[in-house]
Amino acid sequence: MDEMTEVRRLRAHAPVPDRARLAPARARLTEAARDSRSNPVFWRRRHVALVAVVAAVTAVAVAATLLVGGKGTGRKVQPAATPGVRFKGVSAAEFLRQAADAVQGQPDGAVPTAKQWIYTRAAQEPEDKVRPSANKLENWARYDGSASASKTGDEPLDVTRTHLENGGAGDDRSAREMHRVLVALPADGEGTLKALREQNAVADSKADSQARDDYIEISVLLSAQVMPSKGLASLYRALALLPGVKVTDHLVGTIAGRRVIALDCATGTDPMTGKPTHDEWLIDPQTYRLVGTRLVVGGKVVAGESIVKTAVVDRAGARR
Repeated sequence: MDEMTEVRRLRAHAPVPDRARLAPARARLTEAARDSRSNPVFWRRRHVALVAVVAAVTAVAVAATLLVGGKGTGRKVQPAATPGVRFKGVSAAEFLRQAADAVQGQPDGAVPTAKQWIYTRAAQEPEDKVRPSANKLENWARYDGSASASKTGDEPLDVTRTHLENGGAGDDRSAREMHRVLVALPADGEGTLKALREQNAVADSKADSQARDDYIEISVLLSAQVMPSKGLASLYRALALLPGVKVTDHLVGTIAGRRVIALDCATGTDPMTGKPTHDEWLIDPQTYRLVGTRLVVGGKVVAGESIVKTAVVDRAGARR
């Protein structure tokens, strides 16, 4: 059995569980978008991340797309510009197109400065009832990618110096680099897919379909910590063109106590159990921004995290 291929099928877009557990911006998309250079080997390392942690790390970064920049506690995201976007009784493609229109109209806050930090607090699931403190995960990532920090429960703050920009740390990229590529995405879904295919930032697999490769590219970008409204709208419109995506016709609860829309994306089969695997992207029904994600295997949530708070702060350890 080709173990590497099987792991990639299980969770191809899971990021490497690096020292911060939330290494911001896992891609070399920025350079590709700016100067049309393609590198088919970067991000290859993250394809084996599931050996250790499955998807638990990804969700915090995904949840952080609520962040719109600025100093202090972070701007409270306002309801979507098109209130009442329908999700009940509509297809996932229709919902995503409507959500894209709503998100695109939202104003972006101030982008963090190079020296500021992106703070994220998230709740993990499945819930650890024996050690409740383990359910609380906090992360800080400097916008320029030069440092990161993390804290779980009552553990002391662990600060690590990093070098994420310009290929300094292999696969990982800073939140600043990811923001640059997102603002450069075409407005339409077809254009976004074409751009991602041309850049081929995540090397395509001969064993996967084009749709699967497209989904991997999109899912990586969806994990950006600072998400411009137009960039998120572009990703939604591209995702609307892919097969295997479904949307719940009712709100579901999260470990963080939110009621959200769940967007289900089939990802393959668990090589250990043979059960189907799905990504479940959690979307706020008022803002239509991502607030978490879960990995579902055989109908059971096996890993995931939901946002509790996100903010731009001036130092690691600060929360507001």
